[in-house]
Amino acid sequence: MHITNIISQYFGKFASKEFPPFFQRIVNNSYAKLMKLDLKEFKKAKFYKSLNALFTRELIIQREFDKDEKIIISPTDSLITQCGKIEKDIALQIKGMEYSVEELLTYYCKDNYERVKNGEFMNFYLSPKDYHRYHAPSDFILKKLIHVPGKLYPVNLKYLNKELDLFVQNERVILECEQEGKLFYLVYVGALNVGQMVFEFEPRVETNIDTAEIKVYEYDNIEISKGECMGYFKMGSTVVMIWEKDIIDLDNLLNQDVKFGQKIAEYK
Repeated sequence: MHITNIISQYFGKFASKEFPPFFQRIVNNSYAKLMKLDLKEFKKAKFYKSLNALFTRELIIQREFDKDEKIIISPTDSLITQCGKIEKDIALQIKGMEYSVEELLTYYCKDNYERVKNGEFMNFYLSPKDYHRYHAPSDFILKKLIHVPGKLYPVNLKYLNKELDLFVQNERVILECEQEGKLFYLVYVGALNVGQMVFEFEPRVETNIDTAEIKVYEYDNIEISKGECMGYFKMGSTVVMIWEKDIIDLDNLLNQDVKFGQKIAEYK
């Protein structure tokens, strides 16, 4: 097991521990102040029973979003660190740092390699201050989930600029999705101190454990509704969206902060 996984496991144990209420309030309020959390849509920090409960907080004020089926919304609150056209098989983790989409998606998506060549991609970086739940960017049918064990390098801008193939090296969960025959992928990338990635529809997924086995789960007609909460990161991380070629127009959001529910693209 890589040292980043071990560090993340220990941090996860600390973050999951429920301390006596007076001390937990100190931990939560200190974290909220240090990270400048915006809690207007959430309970106050003192009400969460652990640091992980604060990380994975639910919205108590529901977000409005465009219900038009052509509109694709952001799945997360995050910074768009890179987006644009896939050049054959190559996408960017950040400017100047390339990776192979085929390697990211693994052999288990090989039947769709040609469909995503020259498609579009968008990278969503969730910092420790962000809302950590992820939602459906559109209505879709879930076809497959692939869990790929790996390292847990940080995914912040510093590491994106220095670690080659970071997304390909790190642990990740890949969702293969279709909307009316149009293919896209949601790739959830683990990171340092992300003790776990949780998927509410698939309790069999266990991340950051001592295994090298890739696990594949195939589904028959699991329908996910636009805006539906699908799960959460325990700490900040990254989501990568990949669309097959010629099906969407991306909004120009490079280096901009986006919120779950905000328009990011539109089907042609």
